[in-house]
Amino acid sequence: MDKNQQELKRLLEKQFEGCKWQDGILEEIENKLYEMKELAEYARDHVLTTTELNKLNERLNLMKQEVHSLGQQLQPKIN
Repeated sequence: MDKNQQELKRLLEKQFEGCKWQDGILEEIENKLYEMKELAEYARDHVLTTTELNKLNERLNLMKQEVHSLGQQLQPKIN
């Protein structure tokens, strides 16, 4: 394998690792969004007290922040 092929191989391996990392972040986001959907459907299908609704909203807002934070990790960093 010549020098150019070795460099290309290293570049492709680095890109592949980056894709695997991004895939992991996207999987975390998907899982959180699915859990948020389940909570919203539960609230829709049940009669909840004000306290229960407030706790549910707090939980959903926290999860929203977590999803946003995960999404920020996917944004390219500008130096």
